[in-house]
Amino acid sequence: MSAKKVVLAYSGGLDTSVILKWLQEEKNLEVITYTADMGQGDIPEDLEERAKGFGAIKVIVDDLSDEFVSNYVFPMFRCNTLYEGEYLLGTAIARPLIAKRLVEIANQEDTNFIAHGATGKGNDQIRFEMGAHALNSEIQVIAPWREWDMSSRTDLMNYCKENQIPMPASKAEEPPFSMDENLLHISYEGGVLEDLSTPPPEDMWLKVKSIEKANSEPETINIKFQNGDPVAINDNALTDAEILKNLNDLGCAHGIGRIDIVESRATGMKSRGCYETPGGTILLKARRAMESLCLTRDNIIEKDSLMPTYAKLIYDGLWWSNKRIDLQNKIDSISEKVSGSVSLKLYKGNVISLGKESQNSLYDENKASFEAKGGFSNEDMAEHIKTNILKFDK
Repeated sequence: MSAKKVVLAYSGGLDTSVILKWLQEEKNLEVITYTADMGQGDIPEDLEERAKGFGAIKVIVDDLSDEFVSNYVFPMFRCNTLYEGEYLLGTAIARPLIAKRLVEIANQEDTNFIAHGATGKGNDQIRFEMGAHALNSEIQVIAPWREWDMSSRTDLMNYCKENQIPMPASKAEEPPFSMDENLLHISYEGGVLEDLSTPPPEDMWLKVKSIEKANSEPETINIKFQNGDPVAINDNALTDAEILKNLNDLGCAHGIGRIDIVESRATGMKSRGCYETPGGTILLKARRAMESLCLTRDNIIEKDSLMPTYAKLIYDGLWWSNKRIDLQNKIDSISEKVSGSVSLKLYKGNVISLGKESQNSLYDENKASFEAKGGFSNEDMAEHIKTNILKFDK
């Protein structure tokens, strides 16, 4: 196993460009850069040229959009997953796939070293490293932000000047907060957002329109589900990635999917996060509408009880753990019953369920109707109340 090469998770920005050079100068390693295209649409056209200009011996860019949605996003959504009641885990769910590819490329390149640019207080270093070690217990991870004495973007700029390194971007061009984007969401944190008394600047939000500027006319859509996953929009069969992209476009136009929250990081530290998750917000509402028709009361209670633990496992970087896999198997088994279609109205930040139908429907209009006999008789109801009173007394 070669110790001369390292696979670096590379964005092309200031941080990872400095890390690329630092790995060569301080660690005496040859650097292979790895960039995951997960539908974010912001990969620089000159990324390869930029990386090689900083000394990379090889540049790898992967389009992971379909794998990301099919094998990570949709399985997570089968559990209607929300972390601390609000966060749709757009960053957390992307990290296990990136960790997997870093380990796979390291194996292909005959090295045991990978590196990332996650900062010292964030969640991502935990997610990358837990994921990588779960897949290869012998992997060695270099985390420069825990090793070097630089602590700010100003320090990085000074490093560039001192080492005569071309700066990939001027500080004036950088937003006053950090961002992460993939096909599921955009996140914003740090910088000006650390003051909780100050609303996020309106020009921060890149895609989801404000309520005021959202489309003035409502739009009705239909989402078809099969065995727990969406498969078509308005009767148009689409790939998983296309479905999420279409729902994103719809959500952005109608002002759906912005949140501004304070969350508990994996270490317990509180952190403010602002998120745009338009398609995911629509999908969550559609799934719950579909499940209300297809799942029994006990199914719904069981799945809802599993969700907080499942969400925490993903948030904490434990996607590859046996516990998450066991929960996934239970969730998937229940979700197999979720097939049918739901109609939704999108309007000014709202996702409103209009109607639903399913071949697996548990709804019986005759039994449910107050106008017709059937279902529970008066005697049945009296017995049900009596039985539950006895349970209450115990």
